[in-house]
Amino acid sequence: MLPGYEFELCLTHDVDRPYKRLQAPYYALKDRDPSHLSALAPGVNPWWQFEEIMELEESLGVRSAFYFLQEESIFQKSPDDWLTPRYWIEHLGRYDLFDTAILDVLHDLDDGGWEVGLHGSYDSYDDPEALRDQKTALEAALGHRVRGGRQHHLNRADSTWEHHRDIGLEYDATLGSSSEYGFDHGYGVKRPFDDDFVVFPLTMMDIAVPDPGDDFEAAWEACEDLLDEAAENDAVMTVLWHPRMFADEFPGHRRLYRRLIESAIERGAWVGPPGELADRIGTASKSRTGTASVHGR
Repeated sequence: MLPGYEFELCLTHDVDRPYKRLQAPYYALKDRDPSHLSALAPGVNPWWQFEEIMELEESLGVRSAFYFLQEESIFQKSPDDWLTPRYWIEHLGRYDLFDTAILDVLHDLDDGGWEVGLHGSYDSYDDPEALRDQKTALEAALGHRVRGGRQHHLNRADSTWEHHRDIGLEYDATLGSSSEYGFDHGYGVKRPFDDDFVVFPLTMMDIAVPDPGDDFEAAWEACEDLLDEAAENDAVMTVLWHPRMFADEFPGHRRLYRRLIESAIERGAWVGPPGELADRIGTASKSRTGTASVHGR
């Protein structure tokens, strides 16, 4: 284990939709709730939660990783793809890494000690050139290289990690599920090439546990069970909380996230972003099977 710690908790945020634009009328119709339309008012953007997350984590003395997405325009795809609703959803939710507000928050995060990483676009898991272009763009916006990240929608092919390694990423955090939580991929990190490239399996996504707005205690019980299991097995536990889930329209998530971190610290966990843990792991704990534990087990 890392000296002085019982287990490791990695905190990550996929920046899918920092703006609630066309999603406002969509959710107004879907939920039959016109209050969503308030997000269309000038100066209102409930899904912009960067400062709130930074303040929360700062108050607990921890940092996390934010993975930024540069989704491709649908007009860059084949006209045949224009008939695919999923591509329109991704297209209409796009944001520009070089918008002033995004640039400002990128540098605020970086200057404050948070990790900024790559959130590979919907189809880039099997498109190394697209991945390389997106990494180059993010690094140009940030001003230095990025270490790792996660693929959008957890999309992954057998070749994805090879693409990541080839473009210079040091780790990936895609392996996991959006609907199930747990240590299905083991308690340690993985080294698929038996080299320095590291995979952090995703233990829990925010939407995989019971909705804390409906039943907070059920959601907390799921988190507490994971923390107990992590502590019992000297595990690396990686969680994903989307920034928009900290908005008031998703009640309970902010409280659950804070309680998760507080409880991990109380249990003696190291808490931080995957890039920092990758540094601490180094190259000392490789196993014969390609699966490594920071605890050398």
